Amino acid sequence: MKTALCVLILLSGIHLLIPVLLAQSTGPVWTARTGATGTVERHGQFRSAFVDARNVDVWLPPGYEQETGRRYPVLYMHDGQNLFDPGLSYAGVDWDIDGAMTRLIAEGKTGPAIVVGIWNTPKRLAEYMPQKAVPGGNLAGVPGISRESAEPIVSDNYLKFLVTELKPFVDARYRTLPGRPHTSIMGSSMGGLISIYALCEYPGVFGAAGCVSTHWPAGDGIVIEYLRTHLPDPQTHRVYFDYGTATLDALYEPFQRRADEVVKKAGFTEGINWVTRKFEGAEHSEKSWRERAGIPLAFLLQP
Repeated sequence: MKTALCVLILLSGIHLLIPVLLAQSTGPVWTARTGATGTVERHGQFRSAFVDARNVDVWLPPGYEQETGRRYPVLYMHDGQNLFDPGLSYAGVDWDIDGAMTRLIAEGKTGPAIVVGIWNTPKRLAEYMPQKAVPGGNLAGVPGISRESAEPIVSDNYLKFLVTELKPFVDARYRTLPGRPHTSIMGSSMGGLISIYALCEYPGVFGAAGCVSTHWPAGDGIVIEYLRTHLPDPQTHRVYFDYGTATLDALYEPFQRRADEVVKKAGFTEGINWVTRKFEGAEHSEKSWRERAGIPLAFLLQP
């Protein structure tokens, strides 16, 4: 594994040498007992030079072990402990990403793909709030976020972890299609914010973003203002948004309409490289996201 990583570094640029070498110092790797379709490999306490260590789950689609000459697109997802195992997930309900992916593949709505689930940490809000959108760079006083302390926002470091440590590791260890057209990112709530931020900050790395129940009220829509001048080229990128109408999602429609206007003005065409969906009665919960997970997955990973 070390040789493969070093070869990748030389091809990608010498500046990646130190972060990727640090990324080798992970904890144990084992097959997670989730009952998932396909295989979930867990990289325990994946170390980083930029953020706190955390578990990383990698879902390999059915047939991965047998089709040894095949390479796969990769979807990176936040809140990784909520994706595959209800025993780990918030409120005991997971997204059933493995089940959704298996059904989509069987129906021909997506091709097989690898899904990387990055677990969150107690610093979730600080890691997911788009840093360049917030003057002062801390959570104190940001509307829509309950924080009394001036905790520094560290989402730029979180993205450095994803782009310069985790992605090179995944590309070296697994049979991936590493280019931008085959690399997507997705999350819900604050995870939706960090997903669109990743697309804007690293347009050469990510080709598409899935933003589910995006928590635009964080900062009272301040991230929408950031998007006005930072959205990537619509000719080479795609973006998915959705929202429900119950519980916390009931706040989202006015913000999403503002975001849609910005996306449209940037040159994105709805139904082609941009989708916004409204789900009547859907609440802000893993249960709701599980029920519609196949929709953003099909958009991001369309054949």
